[in-house]
Amino acid sequence: MRKGIWQEFDGYREIADEIKVSRKLGGTASAAVIAAEEYIRQLHPTRLDLVVSDIIEETASTKTLRLVAKNNYLPPFLAGQYIALFLEIGGIRTSRPYSISSQPNQVGYYDITIRRIEKGLVSNFLLDEVKRGDRLSSSGPAGNFYFNPLIHQRTMVCVAGGSGITPFMSMIREITECGLDRNVYLFYGSRTSDDVIFGAEITRLAQRFENIHFIPVIEKPAADYRGACGFITRNVLGEVLENIDDKSFFICGPQGLYDFCLPQVEDLGVPRRKIKQEMYGAPPNIWQYPGWPADVNPKDTFSVSVKNGKQISAQAGETLLWALEKNDILVPSLCRSGECSMCRVKILSGKVYQPAGVPVRKSDRQFGYVHACMAFPISDLEILF
Repeated sequence: MRKGIWQEFDGYREIADEIKVSRKLGGTASAAVIAAEEYIRQLHPTRLDLVVSDIIEETASTKTLRLVAKNNYLPPFLAGQYIALFLEIGGIRTSRPYSISSQPNQVGYYDITIRRIEKGLVSNFLLDEVKRGDRLSSSGPAGNFYFNPLIHQRTMVCVAGGSGITPFMSMIREITECGLDRNVYLFYGSRTSDDVIFGAEITRLAQRFENIHFIPVIEKPAADYRGACGFITRNVLGEVLENIDDKSFFICGPQGLYDFCLPQVEDLGVPRRKIKQEMYGAPPNIWQYPGWPADVNPKDTFSVSVKNGKQISAQAGETLLWALEKNDILVPSLCRSGECSMCRVKILSGKVYQPAGVPVRKSDRQFGYVHACMAFPISDLEILF
């Protein structure tokens, strides 16, 4: 066969040889990329198929579900992270994030600890309907509420309320089981002594390990109670903490805990930027927050038109995400606290209310995107997602 004229050019042979080598190495690189992608997928799966292996009674209002993997593999996590359960309850497909309360130095199981919420669709289902052997679907571990040795002090001051104890339980179990060089002062607010989640276990650990300090604060104590009472105030903190300069502060609990305790911690002289707080869902009484329009009743109903989709109704006092889920419109979601940005939607027309502090990116604000899990309709809307 006659050679092409290009084959007569100077350097053709060398270039042809380089192409052969590149193709050979390219095939090897592709195999390596595939292996790397599979490894990353195992570390950060989009879905986990879980089985409830045990149900542990913690208090009258709280249970722990012990979850194992259907395929015998669970990805590692950092103490303080959460998984989001994906559920269908009463025809509504929804999700809820739950902090992992078990220790991260083993991944044979994940413990998630659920406290009953009044009229809580998901909490009541998990506490009343789920049995051993049931299968659940979840995300992989996620979240940024964990100890970072590069930026945090080795002494942690942890302020918890209600089920906000769960990420701290994971941290304490890791510290004590792995012998970590870390001190913990845990202030835990609870309504009564009977409803202190993990109270007996943390008390035993505090008695055995001198670097664990447990200070329960009971709002309505029994007559014979001798510990701290009322709320977690600046005085309660100050009576235990000698100084704040060598300590990092972490807060986790319901919205009421943040509203009350954040100013108390700041009053000690701790700047807000040095207080790490876990996102804890949309506020339950959003109409009581600053900036809520006075002419909008939380029970007012507005029309929400989904671009190229259907039209639904949404109450002002409920999040846009919840309104969409109730009408079988699935929006990806994970944290349900305005942090992960997975549920972002574009507001084409109309207005929503968002509480202060929702971390919406500057570009999203510029182009009209909001986090549906922390956006409340206050007019008729047209949205796109």
